[in-house]
Amino acid sequence: MPEPLIVEVRRNGILEAVHRVHAVAVRDGAVVQEAGDAGFTCFMRSSSKPLQALPLVRARDDLTEEDIAIACASHRATEEQLDAARALLKKANASEDDFELGLQEGRPPHKIYNNCSGKHAGMLALCDVNNWPKRGYHESQHPVQQACAEAHAEAAQTDQAELATGNDGCGVVTFAMPLERMALAFANLPTLPHAQRITQAMRAKPHLVGGADGADVLLMQHPDPSRQLVAKGGAEGLLCAVDLVTNTGYALKAEDGDQRALRPAAAAFMHLDLPLLQIENTRGEIVGDVSLRTRPA
Repeated sequence: MPEPLIVEVRRNGILEAVHRVHAVAVRDGAVVQEAGDAGFTCFMRSSSKPLQALPLVRARDDLTEEDIAIACASHRATEEQLDAARALLKKANASEDDFELGLQEGRPPHKIYNNCSGKHAGMLALCDVNNWPKRGYHESQHPVQQACAEAHAEAAQTDQAELATGNDGCGVVTFAMPLERMALAFANLPTLPHAQRITQAMRAKPHLVGGADGADVLLMQHPDPSRQLVAKGGAEGLLCAVDLVTNTGYALKAEDGDQRALRPAAAAFMHLDLPLLQIENTRGEIVGDVSLRTRPA
């Protein structure tokens, strides 16, 4: 097994923490690059959102790029992101009372501020167009969650019955699979029926998908025209992406679940220049950085 990527956190040059990152790239159904354990199995969490949006875009032709991007988002509750979530919720003929998610710590006590509210608005919009009951849409046997499971199985080229499941932070079903299978799912995403609407919307509106400092947003905003990336991060240090130029899928996982390891790891593994991740104190002073280890262990 190849060695994982090692990301170091240094303050004034002194080592404070070390993160191990497993990574894999898949093209044409085969692994073309790996670091660490390509078979590392974990839950996709929010990296699933582009796949969870597949049933929605297939069912509705009235969605704007903003609708689709916010349905794929882990948003930071900016005004533009909240406006997009509210617009999709209105299109679903639903209200915040229909959201089957909870309040999020550190945010105002309204469900729309939950970083998954766009995804949930999309699920309600799927219910609305199909005349499915909105109540219980988060439950595993509801047609919404069954449709999402089918989309994951389709993208990952696996049997739906073989997908291990759990309960995500926002209450819906989350799916577990090896990193290699996640990379395959993202490699396949651009080729799936109607999925081009998702990849186009995420690339057109990356600021709706996440925060400006997120590895996924930085990848989608990368200026190199030869690298057209669609990316989505997930909780516990996961990042999945696809290069639309080469149809190469990527999956990276910080073993300790720390998101800060993903930007330098992705830059190294995907051969891209990304801004250095610096550590600031409460005075706004730069006191350290997070970077790939360049010295021997």
